[in-house]
Amino acid sequence: MVQNSDSSPQRLKVWLPLMFSIVLVGGMLIGTQLQQAPLELADKGEIGKERLQTGRLEELVRYIEAKYVDTVDRQEVVDVAIQNILKQLDPHSTYIPADQLKAINEQLEGNFEGIGIEFMMFEDTILVVTPLVGGPSESAGLLAGDRIVMIEDSLVAGAEAVKVNAINLLRGKKGTKVTVGVKRGKDPNLKYFTITRDEIPMHSVDVGFMLNETTGYIKINRFSATTYREFMERLEGMVKEHNMQDLVIDLRQNPGGYLQQATKILSQLFKEEDRLLVYTQGRSTKRSEYETTGKPFFDVREIAVLIDEGSASASEILAGAIQDWDRGVIIGRRSFGKGLVQEQYELKDGSALRLTVARYYTPSGRSIQKPYDDLDEYDQDVYERYETGELYSQDSIQQVDSTRFYTLRDKRTVYGGGGITPDIFVPLDTILLEDEFITLRPFLPQFAFRYLEDHRDEFNYDLKEFQALYDTPDSALEEFFAYVAQEDVEVGQLTPDAKRTLKNLLKARLARQLFQDKGFYSVRNQFDPIVQKALKALQHPTPLTYK
Repeated sequence: MVQNSDSSPQRLKVWLPLMFSIVLVGGMLIGTQLQQAPLELADKGEIGKERLQTGRLEELVRYIEAKYVDTVDRQEVVDVAIQNILKQLDPHSTYIPADQLKAINEQLEGNFEGIGIEFMMFEDTILVVTPLVGGPSESAGLLAGDRIVMIEDSLVAGAEAVKVNAINLLRGKKGTKVTVGVKRGKDPNLKYFTITRDEIPMHSVDVGFMLNETTGYIKINRFSATTYREFMERLEGMVKEHNMQDLVIDLRQNPGGYLQQATKILSQLFKEEDRLLVYTQGRSTKRSEYETTGKPFFDVREIAVLIDEGSASASEILAGAIQDWDRGVIIGRRSFGKGLVQEQYELKDGSALRLTVARYYTPSGRSIQKPYDDLDEYDQDVYERYETGELYSQDSIQQVDSTRFYTLRDKRTVYGGGGITPDIFVPLDTILLEDEFITLRPFLPQFAFRYLEDHRDEFNYDLKEFQALYDTPDSALEEFFAYVAQEDVEVGQLTPDAKRTLKNLLKARLARQLFQDKGFYSVRNQFDPIVQKALKALQHPTPLTYK
């Protein structure tokens, strides 16, 4: 049910960036193929119109640089010109300046060089959420909860430290050393650790664990160069150690990545050989098909794929193939609708062009790319879904393309032109958009650290005991409200349902500090309606018919 409030759209705009990771870093986590060879735009011997047209741009920049009334930055002018040219194409053709290329590629390549910690900013201080297992910080002795105050001779805590780029100080080439000063617990003295930087993996698979005796759960946050290997490691562990039979694949808020990683995972979910999984085709690129190998390592029985409005690109390729072949059940809300393929070309100055060269099509032949004639409307699509009520009602889903396609086994009707529509719809919880809830939720991660420090003796649980026995007390919520009040945030009246949701989220945050990502997802999944719906569907004799 849509809330009738004039402030609702504004609340959504404030909250959605926290919810939808489709707001991409540099706009780059999308279905991509990398092409390192330079792109020849014309034959070397060609002269004439094409060269003259290119020359006009250079001539224009030279005139601005030489004659314009004020001093201009040539590189900035060129960058703006390039960005405006690409805006005439599609939303996903982008230019990556040289100073951003490394960081963006790291997200897709799956590693970077640094000290190996997961951290957050807590009261103007870098707080170690966890040192990565096997990483240099763990080896040096850093612990979860340590506060990094000094990096070499630079103060990186407090109001005066905001001018220091602490991340750049911590990162560095493999084999180099950095010394950090850490405040631990209530000890007034700093502890110093010298850490040898190393190559740090950026995991694209958050967790893989059993939801019940027969059903496994794998959460994929993006499709990087290491995703298939990570997925198979998690799958192998659950099959061999727990005799896993059914599988839930969580692709919510997964903005995509490498197409080939998605197709390699898909090939492990089909016993049949040469089944079409996806094909790509463009004006100047021939049709390219991706098919199953017929050689899965493990026998996975029933499959549920979880999607929402933040699932895009490679996530939609995986969900589309599962749906088109009636291989599993798709659960959640309509996906983003990004069906374009990019190739990356490195330019001479170290920057790169990521250019849309093809569309991809699901096995039934549908393109799921939503219209992009109006780029402003394209960017606002998720907000419009809120306005139309689609996030709350399956009947409000608007199919922009009425062309009917049919699944390849059961001949069920499916549509393209705007994302993957789930087989089982689960509405968004309206509590998540309440004003008070939006205001309070960002303070939960920081508060969880403080609460755990003050109540450490109350948490003598293993994960299984914590899930079953721990119930966030009302007193914890009162402490939370007091903590938020210290930040000059007014706490209004919360509904009982909103309070219960906050207590559940606090329990999940506490579980994360105690048991890392597995703890967080284990607890959160207990009250996640989409996960619970998936479990019920997989227990049905024919999951595709479960409603």
